[in-house]
Amino acid sequence: MRPSASHRDDDNATADFADCADCLDQSAKSAQSAVSSRIFGAAHHEADGPLCGILSLSRRLASVNHTYPPAVTFRLLAAVLLAVFCQALIAGRAGAAEAGGNTARPNVVLVMADDQGFGDTGYNGHPNLKTPNLDALAREGLRLNRFYTAHFNCSPTRASIMTGRHPDRMGTFNPGAPIRAQELTVAKVLQSAGYATGHFGKWHLNGKNGDKNTKDLPGRAILATDPLSPGKMGFDQWVSADNFFDLDPVLGRNGVPEKFHGDSSDVTTDEALKFIRAQAAAGKPFFAVVWFGSPHVPHEALAADKALYASLSESEQNYYGELTAVDRSLGRVRAALRELKVSENTLLWYNSDNGGAAGPKSTGNLRGSKSTLWEGGVRVPGLVEWPARIAKPFVSEMPCSTLDMYPTILAATGAVAEKQIQPLDGVNLLPMFDGKMESRGKSIPFWNRAGGRDGHAALIDWPYKLHTNAAAAKPKGKKAAPDAGEAAPGSSIQLYDVSKDPRETTDLAKEQPDRVAKMTAELEAWKKSVEKSLDGADYGTAAATEAKSDAPPTRKKKPKQE
Repeated sequence: MRPSASHRDDDNATADFADCADCLDQSAKSAQSAVSSRIFGAAHHEADGPLCGILSLSRRLASVNHTYPPAVTFRLLAAVLLAVFCQALIAGRAGAAEAGGNTARPNVVLVMADDQGFGDTGYNGHPNLKTPNLDALAREGLRLNRFYTAHFNCSPTRASIMTGRHPDRMGTFNPGAPIRAQELTVAKVLQSAGYATGHFGKWHLNGKNGDKNTKDLPGRAILATDPLSPGKMGFDQWVSADNFFDLDPVLGRNGVPEKFHGDSSDVTTDEALKFIRAQAAAGKPFFAVVWFGSPHVPHEALAADKALYASLSESEQNYYGELTAVDRSLGRVRAALRELKVSENTLLWYNSDNGGAAGPKSTGNLRGSKSTLWEGGVRVPGLVEWPARIAKPFVSEMPCSTLDMYPTILAATGAVAEKQIQPLDGVNLLPMFDGKMESRGKSIPFWNRAGGRDGHAALIDWPYKLHTNAAAAKPKGKKAAPDAGEAAPGSSIQLYDVSKDPRETTDLAKEQPDRVAKMTAELEAWKKSVEKSLDGADYGTAAATEAKSDAPPTRKKKPKQE
C-alpha cells in the first residue's frame, strides 16, 4: 500500500530539516531537495544577520506553501527558526571567544627579568632606556604599579612564584639556596591538570651558583641527575641554567648540556617559542616559564643593542643593551601568541625577580636597591595581559606580590592542588583582574631570615609599611645613605606611608604608636608561623623530620658582657 500524501509530506519535511542541519553545521553542504535548497539557502547565506534571514525565510515559505499542507509548512518554519537560533547562538559564542569572552583553561606564560629595577622601563620614565615592548604591554594590559617581590634576592623570589609561599618557610633565604623537594609547585599542579609545562632560562632553585670559585661566572647547564631540576619540579620540557647566563650560553636541554650562540634572552625566547608553537599546533594548553638571565651582572650586550646608547658610557651601553634584548624578547613572545591565535586566552605575566642594582635610575629613585627591604629592593615592574579576562587596559595601585601568582594561576586555570601545602601566603587576584578588588585583604610580609631571627623584617598594610630591626641592616663602619641600600639611618622600628612617601623618608613611628604596635604584633605572629614551617610542620610527620634536618641553623644572640 502506498503511503498517504500527508505521510509523504511529513517524511519530506523531516528529510529537508536534516539537510538543513548539515548545511547550517558545515556551511558548505548543498541542500538535498528543491524545497530545502530554496528555504535553507536563505538561512545559510544570511547567517550574518539572523533576523534578516528569518524575514527572508517567511517570504520563501510563502512562495512554496503550495507544496506542503499548512501544518507541515508550520513545522518546517518552526524547525528553521530553531536552526537559525542555534546557529546564531553558536556563532555568538565563537565570536565571544575571539573577542575575549572565553576564559576556559587559559595558557599561562610567565616572563621574568633578572635584576630589573622599578625604574628600568620607558613607561616609568627612565631617561635613557628604550623599552617599546614593555611600554606597549603597560599601555594595553594591566599595569601593576605596586608589585612586590617576596624577597630582595633571586632564588627566594623564584621559590615564591613556584609555590605561593614565602621562601623563608622552605629555607630559601639566599641566592642559590635550594627549594625543598617537598614543596608543591605550580608546574606540578598544572602538569597534573593536563597542561604541557616548560621552563626556559634561569632556574636557580637547585642550590647551585655555577662556579663558586669564580666571581660572576655565569651559571651552568642543569643536568638530568640534579634532584631539584625543573624536570623534578613539574616541567615536561626544560632548557635551563642553574644561575644567570650571558652571550653564547651552555644550557641543559632536559638535562643534556648544549651550546647555544647569541644573546641569552634571544636564546631563551627561541627555545620557549618552539615549545609554545608545538603545544598550540597540538591544541594543548601550555604553561611556559621564561626566565631571562639579564640584566644581571656581568653585563655583556650585543653590539647592535649597545649602539642604541652610543653616547653613554660603556657600562651603561652594556646594561641598557641587555635590557633592550629583554624588551625585544618580550615583544617576540607577544607577537608569536598573536600569530598562533592564542593570545586572547593566554595569561601573560611579566615582572622582575628583585629590585634594581644599578643605582637610582634603575630603582626609579626609590630608597634602597637589590638586597634590601626598602622599596627599591622589592618593588618591581609588574604587567599582566589576558584579553579574554582583562577586557580594557588599566593601572592598579593595589599592592600585590609574587606570592599571589601561584593562587591566581590555579584559580584562572581551574587546576586543583589535591594536597596543597599550607599555609599559603599569596591571594587570588582574579577579582582584581575584573576591576572588583580594591584591597588584597592580607598584609604583605618580608623577612631577611638569612640574618637570623633578628634580621630586618617589614610588613605592608596599605598604605603603611613597617620596618623592624631596620638598624640591623646598617653595615658597620659605613655612613648611611638612603640610596646605598640597607645602609639607612634611623631607629630599629620605622613606619612610612608609602602611598605618599615612596622613598621612605618620613618616619611616622613616633606619631602612630598604636599602628606600630598592631603591625608589629601581626609581623611577629607571621614570623612564628614561618619558624614552624622551617621545622617541617607543613609537610607531615615523615617529611617534617627530613625537612627539619636540612633547616638552616638559627643564629643566637651573644650574651652581653657585664
